[in-house]
Amino acid sequence: MEDWAQRALEGWRMFDSLTEKLSKAMKTLRGQSKLTESNIDEALREVRMALLEADVHVGVARTFLARVKEKALGAEVMQGLNPGQAFIDIVHKELVEIMGGQADEKPLAFAAQPPTVVMMVGLQGAGKTTTCGKLAKFLKKNGSSPLLVPADVYRPAAIQQLHVVAKDAGIPSFHHEGKDPVEICVAAVKEARTKGWDVVILDTAGRLHLDEALMAELSRIKAACGPSEILFVADAMTGQDAVRSAGSFHEQLGITGVILTKTDGDTRGGAAFSIKQATGQPIKFTGSGEKLDEFERFHPDRMAQRILGMGDVLSLIEHAQDKIDEKEAERMASRMAKNQFTLEDMRKQFQQVSKLGSMTKIMGMLPLPGVSKEQKEQMASLATDKRMKHLTAILDSMTPKERANHNLLDAKRKRRVAGGSGRPVQEVNQLLKQYLEMKKMMTQMNDPKFMSRMQRMAGAMKGGGIGMPF
Repeated sequence: MEDWAQRALEGWRMFDSLTEKLSKAMKTLRGQSKLTESNIDEALREVRMALLEADVHVGVARTFLARVKEKALGAEVMQGLNPGQAFIDIVHKELVEIMGGQADEKPLAFAAQPPTVVMMVGLQGAGKTTTCGKLAKFLKKNGSSPLLVPADVYRPAAIQQLHVVAKDAGIPSFHHEGKDPVEICVAAVKEARTKGWDVVILDTAGRLHLDEALMAELSRIKAACGPSEILFVADAMTGQDAVRSAGSFHEQLGITGVILTKTDGDTRGGAAFSIKQATGQPIKFTGSGEKLDEFERFHPDRMAQRILGMGDVLSLIEHAQDKIDEKEAERMASRMAKNQFTLEDMRKQFQQVSKLGSMTKIMGMLPLPGVSKEQKEQMASLATDKRMKHLTAILDSMTPKERANHNLLDAKRKRRVAGGSGRPVQEVNQLLKQYLEMKKMMTQMNDPKFMSRMQRMAGAMKGGGIGMPF
């Protein structure tokens, strides 16, 4: 199964431990009638330990805790919020602020006169070249026409690597015989202006560590090309080392933002909290693997919700819209309305759902207050990847005629389908039962009498003050 959701959520597995520890901190306020300095201090001790164990810089953690305490002591609990909920609300707002505040509507600043030059900088090993390809693909998807420029003339095969990445991303790359990085970048910007590419992404050289020669070269490229954005590519796995490097690059170049890579690694996540404080510049994107679509915008508010176990429904919806074929979904809805739902439609539904990914990971993006990670995994086990694969295999083993008319599936045909899919006949029967139940439910929902009855019921419940969420 192609699972974006698994990538997206494993991309933030670095916050799993932090989420669990913050949940523990919130539990200390359960049953309290109001926020007091005593119970706030108790909760903040847990939060402090959670932040430090996540490798958040001690100064950043201290500032964060002081702000939370100040606001918690001065807060009048809003009507309908108990002390625990009020504290979570304060922590959420401060998490958003510490990670960069509300994300800008547009992640990049575009030049008034194209092309926009984006200069990618960072140390070797952070995944800068792959990230150039990811950013280019993201920009192309959003209407830009980027050009990738290999400006690392030192690392063996670096130029060839970028050409390969560009080809995989479906993005043009700049070819130049020169050996001077500044000359290459200037020539690329000139060609982009001539041929109409509106974004130029410069893949500059890195080093294993900071040195004067590297910074001098990057400063010359900046002066010659006038980039609108200088993005520091940081390896999340390196924790506070990434923060220190970001600070050094910012001092000498004036970076405008950060792209955090390798967020799927087994790391504690402190860099995401500390980089904004160290540089004053926001994290704009994150990457979580080698594939070119494993790349997304960084939204501090959504990430704060994830960290506090509130889910990330907006990101799930955005990726669902990206993955699901809208025309196919409309066609299927029309067939359901006309009671024409077949096993072939069911098969296509499974294919659409599989694009979203692992159910375990999707559950992690849903806001289920009070439901533990283990409980979510248990709930998701009802629709595991393996189960979906088995059902799909059974449907694939049927002929088109059988999928169009389930009544053709007699005992002999069921045995053939079971043999072809490698599943027992019992599972074939279970799938057919599930299909018939779905079909029956759709028939009922499209019955005018049923709809009228539901509307009357909803009206009666509203009238009685029960408060149906319609």
